[in-house]
Amino acid sequence: MTLANGLTDHRDDPSAAAISTVTPTACQARTRVYQDGKLLAEGFPVDDISEYLKNESAFIWLDLVAPERSDLMVLSQEFGLHPLSIEDAILPHERTRIDRYHSHLFLAAYAVRLDPESGELSMKELAAFITSRALITVRKDETLNIGAVVSYWDGSPDLASEGVGYLVHGLLDNIVDGYFTAVQSLDDEIEKLEDLLFADNLRDQGAVQRRSFELRKSLVLFRRVVLPMREVVNTVMRRDLHILTERLQPYYQDVYDHTLRATEWTEGLRDLVTTILETNLTVQSNRMNVITKKVTSWAAIIAVPTLITGFYGMNVPYPGFGKAVGFEVSVAGMVVAGVVLYFVFKRRDWL
Repeated sequence: MTLANGLTDHRDDPSAAAISTVTPTACQARTRVYQDGKLLAEGFPVDDISEYLKNESAFIWLDLVAPERSDLMVLSQEFGLHPLSIEDAILPHERTRIDRYHSHLFLAAYAVRLDPESGELSMKELAAFITSRALITVRKDETLNIGAVVSYWDGSPDLASEGVGYLVHGLLDNIVDGYFTAVQSLDDEIEKLEDLLFADNLRDQGAVQRRSFELRKSLVLFRRVVLPMREVVNTVMRRDLHILTERLQPYYQDVYDHTLRATEWTEGLRDLVTTILETNLTVQSNRMNVITKKVTSWAAIIAVPTLITGFYGMNVPYPGFGKAVGFEVSVAGMVVAGVVLYFVFKRRDWL
């Protein structure tokens, strides 16, 4: 059915994409088209997509950087995208998820990277529209490295015959690999924190606690990203979506297994950081007890000479008063009492 504006109504055929002749997007864009399992062209103008999709065996990749609402509205006319999915692609801080619409899927995900120095987790938001003939990625800015995804596609050209599922797998695999890199970095930093926890030369007692809170904050943010990815990959693997082919099945299963491992690893690290925080408080308490015990022991040792000098310092006659022997006896008493107390406390590990 042809509409008055020149579009074709594909409501009876959800797998088809409506292509218009309107002005293409004005934002920065990257394009690729595959046909018969081979890369046919790349870097072509967006308005050429209509011509390429006239061939039923062709599928395309379109990448947009910081598009405006008007740019995405053009895509709505081009590919029949739902207005709600377009709204979600523009809004920041969407949660990781995948939504199913009549003619396409909408994916919201995050690429992550951990800064080992600060312990801060950097998250780059990505939105994607998945149709039967196209993968459209929307990046909020250029800091997200889409080149790594392109490198994966170029490294697996034999899978290009599997259609859009080949593109989607490269995208998801790259994101999940980033999760593994981030969680490995978190694990390494937590191991360093464990070594620091029992360091004898640690002067800044708050260093462990500050570092623990930094890593715990990053883990909380990372957990919000990685946990929903299980459901995302699981949804994409559903047979009724016709994205997954028999040949791609083991590749998607591998991505799903990696997602599960990253999730379990994250949960384990989260519990470990909590344990480190609790252990740090216990260690500090034990160190304070040891310090208090040592100070008390030295105070007891010093108290004996103080007692003797105080007694002999009274202005009253006592044995040896006014004689050298009195001074000698008092000094001997202080030394003997101090040495005895020292060895007694040392034997009991109070010093």
